[in-house]
Amino acid sequence: MKIVSWLSVTLLIAPVAAGAPVSYIVDPNHTYPSFEADHLGGLSTWRGKINETSGKIVLDRDAGTGIVDVTMKMTSIDFGLDDLNEHAKSPDIFDATKFPIASYKGSFANFKGKAPTEVNGNLTLRGVTRPVTLKINSVLCKPVRAVEVCGADASATINRVDFGVDFGVQMGFKPEVVLRIQVEAKRS
Repeated sequence: MKIVSWLSVTLLIAPVAAGAPVSYIVDPNHTYPSFEADHLGGLSTWRGKINETSGKIVLDRDAGTGIVDVTMKMTSIDFGLDDLNEHAKSPDIFDATKFPIASYKGSFANFKGKAPTEVNGNLTLRGVTRPVTLKINSVLCKPVRAVEVCGADASATINRVDFGVDFGVQMGFKPEVVLRIQVEAKRS
Protein backbone atom coordinates (compact mmCIF):
# COMPACT_ATOMS: atom_id res chain seq x y z
CA MET A 1 0.00 0.00 0.00
CA LYS A 2 1.14 3.55 -0.73
CA ILE A 3 0.34 7.02 0.58
CA VAL A 4 -0.34 9.88 -1.87
CA SER A 5 -1.10 13.52 -1.08
CA TRP A 6 -3.23 16.01 -2.96
CA LEU A 7 -3.15 19.69 -1.91
CA SER A 8 -2.47 18.47 1.57
CA VAL A 9 -4.91 15.67 0.90
CA THR A 10 -3.84 12.22 1.98
CA LEU A 11 -5.23 9.31 -0.05
CA LEU A 12 -5.02 5.77 1.23
CA ILE A 13 -4.64 3.43 -1.72
CA ALA A 14 -5.11 -0.31 -1.37
CA PRO A 15 -4.51 -2.90 -4.07
CA VAL A 16 -7.37 -3.47 -6.51
CA ALA A 17 -8.02 -5.65 -9.52
CA ALA A 18 -5.56 -5.06 -12.34
CA GLY A 19 -6.57 -2.62 -15.04
CA ALA A 20 -9.70 -1.34 -13.33
CA PRO A 21 -10.45 2.28 -12.51
CA VAL A 22 -11.74 2.56 -8.95
CA SER A 23 -14.15 5.24 -7.74
CA TYR A 24 -14.06 6.74 -4.28
CA ILE A 25 -16.50 9.10 -2.54
CA VAL A 26 -14.89 11.85 -0.45
CA ASP A 27 -15.67 11.36 3.23
CA PRO A 28 -16.87 14.76 4.50
CA ASN A 29 -16.16 13.76 8.11
CA HIS A 30 -12.46 13.20 7.41
CA THR A 31 -11.70 15.80 4.72
CA TYR A 32 -10.61 19.32 5.58
CA PRO A 33 -9.09 21.62 2.98
CA SER A 34 -7.09 24.06 5.03
CA PHE A 35 -5.04 27.16 4.32
CA GLU A 36 -2.47 29.53 5.77
CA ALA A 37 -2.60 33.23 5.00
CA ASP A 38 -0.56 36.23 6.06
CA HIS A 39 -1.83 38.77 8.59
CA LEU A 40 -0.48 42.30 8.36
CA GLY A 41 2.60 41.68 6.24
CA GLY A 42 4.19 38.94 8.30
CA LEU A 43 2.89 39.85 11.76
CA SER A 44 1.33 36.38 12.06
CA THR A 45 -0.15 33.55 10.03
CA TRP A 46 -3.88 32.96 10.02
CA ARG A 47 -4.96 29.38 9.58
CA GLY A 48 -8.37 28.15 8.64
CA LYS A 49 -10.27 25.34 7.00
CA ILE A 50 -13.39 24.53 5.06
CA ASN A 51 -15.69 22.36 7.16
CA GLU A 52 -18.04 21.08 4.42
CA THR A 53 -16.52 19.23 1.48
CA SER A 54 -17.82 16.65 -0.99
CA GLY A 55 -16.64 14.99 -4.16
CA LYS A 56 -15.26 11.95 -5.87
CA ILE A 57 -11.94 10.51 -6.91
CA VAL A 58 -11.34 7.96 -9.66
CA LEU A 59 -8.01 6.18 -9.80
CA ASP A 60 -6.62 3.63 -12.25
CA ARG A 61 -3.28 2.62 -10.80
CA ASP A 62 -2.32 0.33 -13.69
CA ALA A 63 -3.03 2.93 -16.37
CA GLY A 64 -1.53 5.75 -14.29
CA THR A 65 -4.64 7.90 -14.63
CA GLY A 66 -7.39 9.32 -12.50
CA ILE A 67 -9.42 12.38 -11.63
CA VAL A 68 -10.27 14.49 -8.61
CA ASP A 69 -13.54 16.42 -8.39
CA VAL A 70 -14.09 18.20 -5.07
CA THR A 71 -16.47 20.96 -3.97
CA MET A 72 -16.11 23.10 -0.87
CA LYS A 73 -18.93 25.03 0.79
CA MET A 74 -17.51 28.51 1.41
CA THR A 75 -20.13 29.35 4.03
CA SER A 76 -18.41 26.71 6.19
CA ILE A 77 -15.08 28.58 6.29
CA ASP A 78 -13.65 28.40 9.80
CA PHE A 79 -10.77 30.42 11.25
CA GLY A 80 -11.78 29.50 14.79
CA LEU A 81 -12.96 33.08 15.35
CA ASP A 82 -16.61 33.94 14.65
CA ASP A 83 -16.00 37.59 13.69
CA LEU A 84 -13.27 36.61 11.22
CA ASN A 85 -15.44 33.82 9.80
CA GLU A 86 -18.22 36.32 9.08
CA HIS A 87 -15.81 38.83 7.54
CA ALA A 88 -14.30 36.11 5.33
CA LYS A 89 -17.80 35.25 4.04
CA SER A 90 -18.52 38.91 3.23
CA PRO A 91 -18.10 40.59 -0.19
CA ASP A 92 -14.76 41.98 1.08
CA ILE A 93 -13.19 38.53 0.85
CA PHE A 94 -14.98 35.39 -0.46
CA ASP A 95 -18.50 36.80 -1.01
CA ALA A 96 -19.96 33.45 0.06
CA THR A 97 -23.55 34.52 -0.59
CA LYS A 98 -22.80 35.20 -4.26
CA PHE A 99 -20.16 32.40 -4.58
CA PRO A 100 -21.18 29.71 -2.07
CA ILE A 101 -19.12 26.93 -3.68
CA ALA A 102 -15.44 26.60 -4.51
CA SER A 103 -14.29 23.60 -6.53
CA TYR A 104 -11.19 21.78 -7.64
CA LYS A 105 -11.17 19.50 -10.68
CA GLY A 106 -8.03 17.81 -11.89
CA SER A 107 -6.20 14.77 -13.17
CA PHE A 108 -3.57 12.70 -11.40
CA ALA A 109 -0.08 13.00 -12.88
CA ASN A 110 3.52 11.95 -12.47
CA PHE A 111 2.93 8.50 -11.06
CA LYS A 112 5.73 6.95 -9.06
CA GLY A 113 5.02 3.27 -9.19
CA LYS A 114 1.25 3.04 -8.87
CA ALA A 115 0.79 6.28 -6.92
CA PRO A 116 0.35 9.80 -8.33
CA THR A 117 2.62 12.55 -7.05
CA GLU A 118 0.62 15.50 -8.46
CA VAL A 119 -2.82 16.62 -9.45
CA ASN A 120 -2.99 19.04 -12.38
CA GLY A 121 -6.27 20.89 -12.26
CA ASN A 122 -8.31 24.02 -11.91
CA LEU A 123 -9.42 25.73 -8.74
CA THR A 124 -12.58 27.82 -8.96
CA LEU A 125 -12.83 30.35 -6.14
CA ARG A 126 -15.05 33.42 -5.99
CA GLY A 127 -16.21 32.69 -9.55
CA VAL A 128 -12.67 32.72 -10.97
CA THR A 129 -11.01 29.58 -12.35
CA ARG A 130 -7.23 29.24 -12.47
CA PRO A 131 -4.84 26.31 -12.90
CA VAL A 132 -3.42 24.92 -9.66
CA THR A 133 -1.07 21.95 -9.38
CA LEU A 134 -1.30 20.08 -6.12
CA LYS A 135 1.75 18.25 -4.85
CA ILE A 136 0.73 14.93 -3.37
CA ASN A 137 2.83 14.47 -0.26
CA SER A 138 1.43 11.11 0.78
CA VAL A 139 -1.21 8.52 -0.23
CA LEU A 140 -2.37 5.34 1.43
CA CYS A 141 -5.25 2.96 0.77
CA LYS A 142 -6.33 0.15 3.05
CA PRO A 143 -9.41 -1.72 4.20
CA VAL A 144 -11.35 -0.09 7.03
CA ARG A 145 -14.38 -2.02 8.31
CA ALA A 146 -14.47 -4.12 5.11
CA VAL A 147 -14.38 -1.06 2.81
CA GLU A 148 -11.30 0.25 1.03
CA VAL A 149 -10.46 3.76 2.21
CA CYS A 150 -7.84 6.00 0.67
CA GLY A 151 -6.28 8.99 2.36
CA ALA A 152 -3.99 11.65 0.95
CA ASP A 153 -2.17 14.80 1.92
CA ALA A 154 -1.61 17.45 -0.75
CA SER A 155 -0.41 21.04 -0.89
CA ALA A 156 0.04 24.05 -3.14
CA THR A 157 0.62 27.78 -2.90
CA ILE A 158 -1.67 30.19 -4.72
CA ASN A 159 -1.84 33.94 -5.16
CA ARG A 160 -5.29 34.86 -3.85
CA VAL A 161 -5.36 38.06 -5.92
CA ASP A 162 -5.53 35.84 -9.03
CA PHE A 163 -8.95 34.74 -7.72
CA GLY A 164 -10.21 38.25 -6.94
CA VAL A 165 -9.46 38.00 -3.21
CA ASP A 166 -7.41 41.15 -2.71
CA PHE A 167 -8.58 42.30 0.72
CA GLY A 168 -5.69 43.70 2.76
CA VAL A 169 -3.08 43.67 -0.02
CA GLN A 170 -3.05 47.50 -0.08
CA MET A 171 -2.43 47.38 3.69
CA GLY A 172 0.58 45.08 3.30
CA PHE A 173 -1.03 41.64 3.60
CA LYS A 174 0.87 39.14 1.45
CA PRO A 175 -1.27 37.60 -1.31
CA GLU A 176 0.30 34.11 -1.18
CA VAL A 177 -1.81 31.43 0.49
CA VAL A 178 -0.59 27.93 1.31
CA LEU A 179 -3.23 25.28 0.69
CA ARG A 180 -3.05 22.06 2.69
CA ILE A 181 -5.68 19.44 2.03
CA GLN A 182 -6.25 16.33 4.04
CA VAL A 183 -8.71 13.95 2.38
CA GLU A 184 -10.13 10.52 2.94
CA ALA A 185 -12.36 8.76 0.46
CA LYS A 186 -14.28 5.49 0.57
CA ARG A 187 -14.46 3.09 -2.35
CA SER A 188 -17.91 3.30 -3.90
